[in-house]
Amino acid sequence: MRTLDRYVLSQMLTLFGFFALVLAGIYWINRAVDLFETLISDGQSALVFVEFSLLTLPTVIRLVIPVAAFAAAIYVTNRMRGESEIAVLQAAGLSPLRGLRPVLVFGLCAGALCFALAHVLGPLAKERLAARSDQLAGDVTASLLAEGRFLHPTDGVTLFIGEIGSDGELGGIFLSDRRAEDGSTTYAARTATLVPGPQGPQMVMYDGIAQTLDSAGRLGTTRFEDFSFGISSLERGGGGASGDARELGNIPSTELWAAPEATAREAGEDVRRVALELGERTTQAAQAVVAPILAYAVMMLGAFSRFSAWRQILGASVALILYDLGDNVVLDATVSGDLPVAAIALPTLATLAVSLALLLRAARPGWRRAQASPTAGAAT
Repeated sequence: MRTLDRYVLSQMLTLFGFFALVLAGIYWINRAVDLFETLISDGQSALVFVEFSLLTLPTVIRLVIPVAAFAAAIYVTNRMRGESEIAVLQAAGLSPLRGLRPVLVFGLCAGALCFALAHVLGPLAKERLAARSDQLAGDVTASLLAEGRFLHPTDGVTLFIGEIGSDGELGGIFLSDRRAEDGSTTYAARTATLVPGPQGPQMVMYDGIAQTLDSAGRLGTTRFEDFSFGISSLERGGGGASGDARELGNIPSTELWAAPEATAREAGEDVRRVALELGERTTQAAQAVVAPILAYAVMMLGAFSRFSAWRQILGASVALILYDLGDNVVLDATVSGDLPVAAIALPTLATLAVSLALLLRAARPGWRRAQASPTAGAAT
């Protein structure tokens, strides 16, 4: 039977690569459109867009792996049903449980790939992406310093620079800040310079005036000799300087596992959130193992036919949706603290148990004969 295992495994791996490529391409294109618009409008080059796109690929691939593995198992099993290959194997004494072996090996291969992406490659790519984002955010020259143009770096802010001297001094500054709900402030200054600060780059304006219009329509005027305005607050999307803090999603699992308390303090989280991050990554890899097993188990139900198996395909799709829905519900309850961290594995374990129960039911010869000949008793 090793030849059969290799045959089924090769078929599933081939289809898995195809479905993963298609799904990842669709998902990546949807994200790349927004990314391209944001980077190019900020004055970045196409090389920066390519770099950012490549850094998002590990996360995209990790998300589509379980679905691609599920689709590959559905397709291969349905084709083997339609071409009577499974019927011949059943007649030769091959049980559904024995036929699970190549599917399990296939699931372990998909799970190992998802495990590497979730625990190692994905966090490293996210960390590199965050570092490059901070680097580009600090480069205000490309996004803000444009002579003689009205710029809108973020919603509610308009900036105009009359001239830029050879020494970097800015002249003829106009800045309108309308982000506050209780009013707006307009700054006008003769000159300005950019200086680094603890919270990001600062624009220091000299010899100017600030006019504040509150919600009641009252206008207040203040003259200043120098005034500092945080440029980091003008980043697209309203973010400021990130400082030295790291997000848990950007830290490889080896660091989370080796020093949970230190990484929790560094990210400003508690130790329970670190354990939840590790559990979520492991569960994502387990989903890639369980998804093809679920597809195979549902497809083995019912009488075999050379025609459509749309009932099994529909049932498997509904089962996958319920699995994903249950996983999201449990994850939300775990994050909110209503359930312990270990509960995050319950949907995956329950789905695996249901899949094995379906295979045991499909392996019962009496039940299968009854499915194949429902009117046999009546005819007798």
